[in-house]
Amino acid sequence: MAKSHNVYTLLVQVGRSAEDDLPDGATGGALLCYATGIDEAEAVRETVAVLKQAGMAPLDVTGYGSLEDRLEDGAEIDDEERALMDRAREENAVIVAQATPLYDGEQAEDPAATRH
Repeated sequence: MAKSHNVYTLLVQVGRSAEDDLPDGATGGALLCYATGIDEAEAVRETVAVLKQAGMAPLDVTGYGSLEDRLEDGAEIDDEERALMDRAREENAVIVAQATPLYDGEQAEDPAATRH
């Protein structure tokens, strides 16, 4: 029996590349992604591969666990976020839910602190 895929919440920091479509002056970006995988490591590998194919330059990935992990940790997940997670699961895809350009010295924020 095949293992089922979970959907994982990932925060990916990207650097600049010629094909990234980030605004002029940005030094990089932060992408909030939902990605499927048998485990979080697989979801990270798939996300990095998809972003590289899209011309992005992934530098660092922080995993926040599966939907179940986040609920166990007390996260409040709204209907919009759940819909994006469901879409990632249905399409076996990586969904970029939010892209935030970063400027000199800025760091990506913890999505658990900014999204409910």
